[in-house]
Amino acid sequence: MSSIVTYKYIKQNPDIMEYIRRADKSLEAQGYTEHSFAHVEIVAQNAGMILTELGYSERQSELARIAGMMHDIGNVINRIDHAQSGAVMAFRLLDNLSMPANEICSIISAIGNHDESTAQPVDAISAALVIADKTDVRRSRVRNTDFLTFDIHDRVNYAVEKSSLRFSEDKKEIILSITIDTEISPVMEYFEIFLNRMLLCKRACSFLGIKFAMIVNGSPLL
Repeated sequence: MSSIVTYKYIKQNPDIMEYIRRADKSLEAQGYTEHSFAHVEIVAQNAGMILTELGYSERQSELARIAGMMHDIGNVINRIDHAQSGAVMAFRLLDNLSMPANEICSIISAIGNHDESTAQPVDAISAALVIADKTDVRRSRVRNTDFLTFDIHDRVNYAVEKSSLRFSEDKKEIILSITIDTEISPVMEYFEIFLNRMLLCKRACSFLGIKFAMIVNGSPLL
């Protein structure tokens, strides 16, 4: 059974948009980097792109985009266990939209398995969401405007001048390519923050039958 609930519809749903906005406001108050519409749309588009490039159905790709759009709503409750609380919230919202159980299961299991402390790729959608979420690193996510008070998360994100996620030509490898200003943050500091996330991306890629590669300032590191 399929659903008429589309990614476009989710983006236009005022209730879901309010949850995303308020979740980001909560994180902003706690000093976290941006988790608002820019982040969730990048995650949604990349999650859908990954499955499309690997030959999954358009509906599977769309479910990945929906999961990407909704994956951080649990932050409106608390940052702790936000993946699990967000999955429960998504269930209620999607069930009220009469989305069939098989599709709800795919979305909420992806949301519930995206945080690195408890993440586990359990299907293609959850694997795609993990990769898309953990590879969104960019300068524009930093909210702090006072460079002198940057913490390590601010420095690492602000140091990233460019980042891109793409497949190799043979589709056997997905490549995160980033350019870092090492005057702001050394490469090792990046790995201090993101090593667990990159290892999680490797595990998610393995689930999809592909490899994960990372290129920093032109040099392959993973």
